[in-house]
Amino acid sequence: MNILLTGASGFIGGNIAQALAAAGHQVIPATRRDGIDFRRMLTPADWLPHLSGVDAVINCVGIIGETATGKFQPLHGEAPSALFRACSAAGVHRVIQISALGTDDSAFSAYHRSKRVADDCLRSLDLDWFVLRPSLIYGRGGKSAELFLRLAALPLLPVPGDGRQALQPVHISDVVATVMHCLAAPAGRQTLDIVGDDTFTFAEWLQWMRQALGKPRAPVLHIPYGLALALFRLGHHCNPMLRTENLRMLRAGYRASAEPLADFLGRRLQPVSAALLFSAHANPGSTP
Repeated sequence: MNILLTGASGFIGGNIAQALAAAGHQVIPATRRDGIDFRRMLTPADWLPHLSGVDAVINCVGIIGETATGKFQPLHGEAPSALFRACSAAGVHRVIQISALGTDDSAFSAYHRSKRVADDCLRSLDLDWFVLRPSLIYGRGGKSAELFLRLAALPLLPVPGDGRQALQPVHISDVVATVMHCLAAPAGRQTLDIVGDDTFTFAEWLQWMRQALGKPRAPVLHIPYGLALALFRLGHHCNPMLRTENLRMLRAGYRASAEPLADFLGRRLQPVSAALLFSAHANPGSTP
């Protein structure tokens, strides 16, 4: 298949690109280095010239925090919606949207609301679509995993509030495997939450990462939520993940059932393991 892949240079997109190429597909990357500036691709007419000969589209574009040049609404909402409408006009029926867990009726953050704009647009079109909503993705190269590893290596583990925020981590290889399965599935029009079977509190996730690093358990430093917000306001200048809105999303503790995805894939997702923490997509089609 000829597959247009947006966000091909990112963590998720890069791993998907490797798997697609390994499976014999022709990957057509749509990134700024390929001359496509997502911020300016806001109408179907902007996308139509790039869809000639394309069999499927996978949208992986995403930012964790806004910058002066990168805003949620055009990158997560307007540009993907224009792309999906162009797919409808060009007859490209198989479209896969990488969204995020929490893009539902409960969405309160600008991040989730902008993602939902594109999700809803795609679901409104007469296409063979998939909306995939991963939870926390870990694996080599992931920005969140890198940040949490740095926190886990500290002698005191800083956690907001009681540290009991819920996480259902998934390895990048399972995200890739789901995308590959969507390409081959006989029927689309499905929204799937990509969540692991194992649920951790945030504090336990950091302790687990310490164990993976070969370190013993560490004392937990509970930071009052108001103070954590203030620290995030200062810290975002050093790390784009340290945004107050990301802290609010962590506090919300999004959870979902793993059963629908297990039924779709015909297997469970891989259990969390130290070996996977330091690996990338590996063999996305393997069954654990």
